[in-house]
Amino acid sequence: MPQNLPIGLESGGAAMFVFGPAYAVRAGPVDRLLERLLRMPLIPVLRPGLSGSVRAARLLAAALVLAGVAVASPASAASGPALTRIGDTLLDASALYFVSYDGLVNNGSFQRSGIISYAGYQYAAWYTADRTVVVARRALPGGPWQTLRLPHTLSTNDSHNVISLGVSPSDGRIHVGMDVHNTQIYYLKSEAGLATDPGSRSWTAARFGAVQRTLDGVNLGDISYPQFVPTPEGRLQFAYRTGGAGNGTMELAEYDGSTWRRLGRFSSNTGSWSQHGATSTTRSMYVHGLTYGPNGRLHATFTWREGNGAVMCASGGLANHDTGYIYSDDRGRTWRDGAGRQVGTTGGTPVSVSSPGLVVDPLNADHALMNQESQAVDSAGYPHAIISYVPGRFGQCVANYAAGRTANGRAFHLYQDGSGWHKVEIPVPLQAVGRSRIVFGASGDAYVVMPYGRVVAASKATGWTDWRVLFDGSGLNAFGEVLVDYERLTADGVLSVLYQQKSSGNTPSAIRVLDLRLG
Repeated sequence: MPQNLPIGLESGGAAMFVFGPAYAVRAGPVDRLLERLLRMPLIPVLRPGLSGSVRAARLLAAALVLAGVAVASPASAASGPALTRIGDTLLDASALYFVSYDGLVNNGSFQRSGIISYAGYQYAAWYTADRTVVVARRALPGGPWQTLRLPHTLSTNDSHNVISLGVSPSDGRIHVGMDVHNTQIYYLKSEAGLATDPGSRSWTAARFGAVQRTLDGVNLGDISYPQFVPTPEGRLQFAYRTGGAGNGTMELAEYDGSTWRRLGRFSSNTGSWSQHGATSTTRSMYVHGLTYGPNGRLHATFTWREGNGAVMCASGGLANHDTGYIYSDDRGRTWRDGAGRQVGTTGGTPVSVSSPGLVVDPLNADHALMNQESQAVDSAGYPHAIISYVPGRFGQCVANYAAGRTANGRAFHLYQDGSGWHKVEIPVPLQAVGRSRIVFGASGDAYVVMPYGRVVAASKATGWTDWRVLFDGSGLNAFGEVLVDYERLTADGVLSVLYQQKSSGNTPSAIRVLDLRLG
């Protein structure tokens, strides 16, 4: 079995390469000769079903062995991850459409909870053509969608101003947080029991309370990136950023079934970080998620974004650097690094860029590293993240992050196991600015939903090294980033993907839900 890409190596180091869906090789030092070899038209020859594929693979393997390269055994596609397309339903033929910050307001991947499931029903939220908030539900597995319009319209054309949904198990309420980017929240919640007893209650806006600018009187100030996170014992947490890009903090609030309370900040915006002779003294932590594992541990992988753009090699890049990891065993009150050392407390001394032991994959600020990508926790309780950036083999300075990521961006699977952290490049070009989502099937295989609705996967049996394309997004006409329903996948093995179709200008377009059965 091939080894994984050593953490942090960008040029001159070892790298994982995959030839088609079935063969992986681990190269030694990456030089120009190997780069040319990897770009030769041998890769299509290794597609399953083509005559001579095995012979071609053996010839290639022999050549690589002579060059000092280790070659993995063929992976069996038949026994690995699989998916079946079982449905594609229309939510709205005329959803609001505008492009800002390279994305759409109805499916910003960082919102996480734009589509969720609870107690046999699925819920989705979006802005329709006249900017009104719409929330829909359906009985699973395939009931008709019911919609209602909430008394709020989108305040500005900003793709950050997404809608996030949450359910508080202790009282069965549906919570909606929306339309914020460095502004006060718009929030409302349903009557008790609407989520726990949906079959006996009509789906109307009268089931929801008035729109508020606080959490039931708890003033959060100006915030961004609202996320609802249910705890194992049935409370509902709310994560958000205060401040702005490059100068903000991550904070938590918590709902106990009757009352919201603010727990405080858990990341710091202070400290010094230097590169290219410049020093930045402010920053923001951008989390790839807050995810509870099977043992109740709360996991967070993240990047830092610096406030001083002079730390980048070019002003058109992204000032994000490094991937870090922290966890909490007391519902987000105390934070520890991967070695178990306490590095911060929520509402006390927060996690900072100078806290020791945080970085699990070092990367400087010159590679257009994306913030707020995605993470998941496997059945053994280990964290996995998808990160993406422009690898060093394409150059050491990304001058324009959008163009650079579209041309040369790659996604990487970064994960922890009992022996430490590992990293594998997913051998499918991003061809997009945006983010990807990682989920796990019941057997532990990893699936990544990439921009445009493409799905790639790797098997647990190979240590998640045999990445291959299972669905290329054909027929979706998806704009870019998509959302996934984590709760439904856990409940019945179906991956629901919310996507909006491409349009032009401000012309509304269809928003839909694709259903894929995994395994």
